[in-house]
Amino acid sequence: MSATANQSSKTSNTTGRLSGDRLVELYRTMVLSRYLDERVWLLNRQGKAAIAASAQGHEATQVACIEATDPSQDHYLIYYRQFTAMLALGTEPEEMLRGFLAKEADPMNAARQFPLHGAHPRVDLFNFSNVIATQLPQAAGVALADKLKGSDAVTIVFFGDGASSQGDTHEAMNFAGVHKLPVIFFCENNRYAISVPLENQMGIESVASRASGYGFPGVQVDGTDVLAVHEAMTAAVDRARAGDGPTLIEASVERLLPHTTDDDHTRYRSADDIEKMSDRDPISIMSELLKRSDLLTDSQDESIHANAKKRVNHATDTVDAEPYPGVESMFDHVLEGSANGGNS
Repeated sequence: MSATANQSSKTSNTTGRLSGDRLVELYRTMVLSRYLDERVWLLNRQGKAAIAASAQGHEATQVACIEATDPSQDHYLIYYRQFTAMLALGTEPEEMLRGFLAKEADPMNAARQFPLHGAHPRVDLFNFSNVIATQLPQAAGVALADKLKGSDAVTIVFFGDGASSQGDTHEAMNFAGVHKLPVIFFCENNRYAISVPLENQMGIESVASRASGYGFPGVQVDGTDVLAVHEAMTAAVDRARAGDGPTLIEASVERLLPHTTDDDHTRYRSADDIEKMSDRDPISIMSELLKRSDLLTDSQDESIHANAKKRVNHATDTVDAEPYPGVESMFDHVLEGSANGGNS
């Protein structure tokens, strides 16, 4: 694959490299993510979860991206809108809810940070900052370490269109291009950097077109299409493992809810825009694909939804009954500093 300003990835009428069974399993994860996402927003409105950033509209692109990688060796640097990717990597709903409800058993950050912001060694998720784009230079560093060690691992770093306008992004991609690092820059473009539409934050139409300036391919893909994303990701992973360097993938998605639970997107999105975005709901699109391909019946679809709801209900009841951290743990995991600025 040669470096070009833009390479479109289109879906065939088949299931590509994915079997029908795998597609159904990916759909299960997408549905589970949707129910868990909805539950967290409900818990926020009940005053139990402080804040959340929804993945609704991003489910297809995240499951397809993870499916094309190898979690046993690859590395993942996520950002705050990654419900579905985390579930696809093996994070349990209970673990995620413990973070949102600030429970003592939270495995990622001991209820001391924003939800989901801590590292999760079991599924090889790195700690990340709420400051956007900081994970991109870190991803380049992880990929450099793997290259120096002669590892076959690939690093995947997720970010939104808003982060693509940050200096960290330029530095990370430039460095990765120079050193031909095994890293995939995966942009989930939902057209709004919080409240700023794409045309007001960048002077070009495509994030992917920037890749040519760094000497590697940029690929645009429909992020609501599991098959298209999987195809693009598989090519990028193969390229990285072969030592041919990075790829920038721009997946077009819809953010079906406001930026976070603290946001009101009706203040900056037109009623027509909000109404039309439901036409690109990846849950509906995936369900229709499976049924059209005779891989899913209406009754099976209903069962998948019922099981996801049951699982989320059980996780909610379990975590809601768990204790909060005690006052005595207030200073656990906190670096103690001396008066002169040194560490002790």
